[in-house]
Amino acid sequence: MSNKRNITVRMKADLEYEARNPQGNVVNIDMYDPEHKHAQSPMDLLLSALGGCASVDAVLMMKKKRREIVDFFVEAEGTRNDGIPAFYTDIQLNFVLVSPDATSEEFEKVVALSVDKYCSVASTLKSTITYKSEVRRPE
Repeated sequence: MSNKRNITVRMKADLEYEARNPQGNVVNIDMYDPEHKHAQSPMDLLLSALGGCASVDAVLMMKKKRREIVDFFVEAEGTRNDGIPAFYTDIQLNFVLVSPDATSEEFEKVVALSVDKYCSVASTLKSTITYKSEVRRPE
């Protein structure tokens, strides 16, 4: 089995895009100002991907410890660089677990493992990106 993943991002309008994987799952993306926004921006999606990735392992580890999960969520906040590109200089993840039998100490360890060891998105933020470009003529 290949370790490669593929996504196609297609323009729908100047500030609207659609990302689709080979299975046909679609994520809408837009770059509108907040008052006109109907989808997440690419930078919102990056925070969403990071929070979602880290959540899965944290929840699975707590369940493996046989802890009851009443509620769980992650609040992700990114501080962006002033200027272009406006990349995230810092990202703060606040993991919240509502559980009658979990301890703060064990959850803190689980979160650290999830983010630092198991989360592919967090590791990807440290990776190298390569690119190419091509122009195609209309048929």
